[in-house]
Amino acid sequence: MMNIEHTEQHQSKWQIPFFTVWTGQAFSLFGSNLVQFALVWWLTKTTGSATVLATATLAGILPGIFVGPFAGALVDRWSRRMVMIVADGIIALVTVGLAYLFAAGAVRIWHVYVIMFIRAAAGGFHWPAMQASTSLMVPEKHLSRVAGLNQTLNGAMNIMSPPLGALLLGLLPLQGVLAIDVGTAALAIAALSLVHIPQPQRRPTPAMPAGSRPSLWEDVREGLRYVWCWPGLFAILVMATVLNFLVNPGFSLMPLLVTKHFGGGAMHLAWLESGWGIGVVLGGLILSVWGGFRRRVLTSLTALVAMGTGILAVGLAPSSALWLALGALFFAGLMNPIVNGPLLATVQAAVAPEMQGRVLTVMQSAAMAMSPLGMAIAGPVADLLGVRVWFVIGGAACMLMGIGAFFVPAIVYLEDNYVEPAVSTSTPMGT
Repeated sequence: MMNIEHTEQHQSKWQIPFFTVWTGQAFSLFGSNLVQFALVWWLTKTTGSATVLATATLAGILPGIFVGPFAGALVDRWSRRMVMIVADGIIALVTVGLAYLFAAGAVRIWHVYVIMFIRAAAGGFHWPAMQASTSLMVPEKHLSRVAGLNQTLNGAMNIMSPPLGALLLGLLPLQGVLAIDVGTAALAIAALSLVHIPQPQRRPTPAMPAGSRPSLWEDVREGLRYVWCWPGLFAILVMATVLNFLVNPGFSLMPLLVTKHFGGGAMHLAWLESGWGIGVVLGGLILSVWGGFRRRVLTSLTALVAMGTGILAVGLAPSSALWLALGALFFAGLMNPIVNGPLLATVQAAVAPEMQGRVLTVMQSAAMAMSPLGMAIAGPVADLLGVRVWFVIGGAACMLMGIGAFFVPAIVYLEDNYVEPAVSTSTPMGT
């Protein structure tokens, strides 16, 4: 009876604590996006160097790839609420230091690299802590809708942050923009301080009896084994990794598509990027209201095929049909949250709560690792075969993988094939 009462209370009273945290994090995300825009613009204006910008990009990506799996293991050990508070605090602290350097006129390029690296590393702890907390605060039936809201928020920030950042840089010195981020981080910390976030209990496995404490490396390996042991989840990981490798290069070369193929300029590029961004916002809103099919994976696979159709259409659009590329990008953007949101909700609903930090970061790190590799070969391939080839390859890959996945029971019935953490100890991986 007590369990039933607890469940009913959780179902009816989750909104206030969750959206208190969510609102604080939304403000923090806004501040972070402003800082990202401001620092990239400062590097561009100060150096005009593509190498500098590429290095800054790596400083923001590498922590997620290499720190991620260890961050996930620590998130599963520590209080997730405190992880988020400390991560927000570190981001605010290093931003204060950078603001001081700008105010004193003492900033150097390497200072910006270091700060971007530290901010990304702290974010590598914050993201899994927030996502793993969501499944403990939100009833399972609402996870897809919350994922849709998150996709909408990210899309809206991507649209709003550049013009607002440019406006603020015209009104304030750069240290003033950095101060805004410190303020939004403080709001996020205040919101977290008001809310209790449940902490899952770790269950002992046959290889690790109750009362003993595994090493950090053993925790990381357990996360890897957990994914490896779950065929459907491992297949999703492989799909995400391959698609990141094949799809991201096209979007990184969008300026060349506009200038070399469509013969357009900055305004045309802005139209295409805005079309994608508006599509993402609307797609997230649709998901937040609809929630998707009962079987979340089918929602994602259907949207993946549709998104691939849009990306493929961009690559096949003739040079005189910029409007077709614009419509196709809008449609692909509309489908993007409906691909990603239900997949994240599936992991949150199906993976054991005490394993979610590790599982989420393993999947994120593997997918992120392919992006730099894809972008490294994107230029030479585009020079040889043209920019459009990346959109054709990426779109076709989305369609073929999405259609093929419908015939893989391990993927279609992913949510039914729950894996207990103890099962992971029986695999030979790394043992």
